[in-house]
Amino acid sequence: MARRRIIAGNWKMNKTPSEAVALCEELKDLVKNDDVDVVYCVPAIDIVPVAEAVKGTNVHVGAENFYIEDKGAFTGEISAPMLKDAGVEYIIIGHSERRDIFGENDVLINQKVKKAFAAGLNPILCCGESLALRKADTYKEWIRRQITWDLDGVTADQVKKLVIAYEPIWAIGTGETATADQAEEVCGLIRSLIAELYDQATADEVRIQYGGSMNAGNAAELLSKPNIDGGLIGGASLKPDFGKIVNA
Repeated sequence: MARRRIIAGNWKMNKTPSEAVALCEELKDLVKNDDVDVVYCVPAIDIVPVAEAVKGTNVHVGAENFYIEDKGAFTGEISAPMLKDAGVEYIIIGHSERRDIFGENDVLINQKVKKAFAAGLNPILCCGESLALRKADTYKEWIRRQITWDLDGVTADQVKKLVIAYEPIWAIGTGETATADQAEEVCGLIRSLIAELYDQATADEVRIQYGGSMNAGNAAELLSKPNIDGGLIGGASLKPDFGKIVNA
């Protein structure tokens, strides 16, 4: 089946609110494509100005993180209802930086996936392996385990709305990129696992992104693969080149 392509920019901890608005303006005409879902996942402080800046365009707003409680004594955290009210539609969950730097485990990530759906947000669920796991040839088992844990108790109807981002950690910000065949192998593995955990119809609907240093030069080849439905873009999402990826 033909799945709608989704290209999401993960701005990470970049851009002040005024810089964010300027970038939205710079990218506005470059990312026009009615056949693609375009998402800017931005720092929390940028969400309100970015939501305002992209009104009337084809761009959707995403957030990079949130906490599982709706409100309360959780200093420094932001809740899913807060994000929803601010205009957020998508939320990145389980990014390798959240896992590695901030110690988020699959139990918490599973809670976040369920909370996001309950709040009406669309999760972009990240998975991926380190260089050590890739070299040890245990990356397939690792990714199967991540996805199985992260989707525990998540329904098939929810999974159909899910976006899964495969991000080989060894190819993020390193200049290394998985070959199109390596990326397709794992994205295909993820789709097969979804069919195994749920059914083929669910696997056919779930959208799977590649998230390891996709850029204007390699996007077309990666996106030509049958199981790669888009990209989760880091550094290249902060440049005019992001428009070339959207239109690849």
